[in-house]
Amino acid sequence: MTHPFFRRAFGLCGTAFFRLLIGSVNFKWAFYDPRIDASVAKRHYILMFWHEHILCPLFFRRHSPVTMLLSQHGDAELVRQAAGFLGMKCLRGSSSHGGSSALKEFVHLQEHDILAFTPDGPQGPYRHLAPGAVFLASKLQMPIVLLGVGYDRCHRMNSWDRFAVPFPFARGRMISSPMIDIPKKLSKADLEHYRQKLEMLLTHLTVEAESWAVSGQPLAGESLVCMGPKSSLMYYGNSRKAVVPDDWD
Repeated sequence: MTHPFFRRAFGLCGTAFFRLLIGSVNFKWAFYDPRIDASVAKRHYILMFWHEHILCPLFFRRHSPVTMLLSQHGDAELVRQAAGFLGMKCLRGSSSHGGSSALKEFVHLQEHDILAFTPDGPQGPYRHLAPGAVFLASKLQMPIVLLGVGYDRCHRMNSWDRFAVPFPFARGRMISSPMIDIPKKLSKADLEHYRQKLEMLLTHLTVEAESWAVSGQPLAGESLVCMGPKSSLMYYGNSRKAVVPDDWD
């Protein structure tokens, strides 16, 4: 399927299918701070989530001020096409390969754009946060927000990331961290320190989101968040506060 017409047709059909699928999922979000949502955010930050859950942010906040940083790996082309159909900007590169030119372009984008990417992509290891993610945040001096995602029922693909495809009408749960600032100048030891801590926190939030989804238990003040770009704080009410370990830093 090398002809541009067929690639585009395949991308359009796939996007339509997953848009309907994600739209059927019952999503609830636990914000540490609801002001980080892409629909209302007032400042730049870097949003990180595991590669296995890329469907969720991609389809959930379409036509929002989010720029996806995608690798130059061939598989990322399908994600780029889907993002384009959903009104989301993309840059090709990664935090370690080809990222420099992409980031030079990113600094010229709109003032409130959010840079989103998967710190374990494009080829793993599984749930391993690459040091380039920390280096990128340090160089750009943009805070990091980590997003854990979980489903009560999903199909796991036989891939390095165990890619998660939720079943129709499944429960989806998302838990986001506060904004985490990374110092401007990092030694090699500092870089590894923050890498380990961010990896542990993102894994913690993901496991918590999975447990929340499987339990099906209501939470006081939980936020039922609608798909699309126009959500505002009125949807969140008294949002459940995400649990962040006291010793993460």
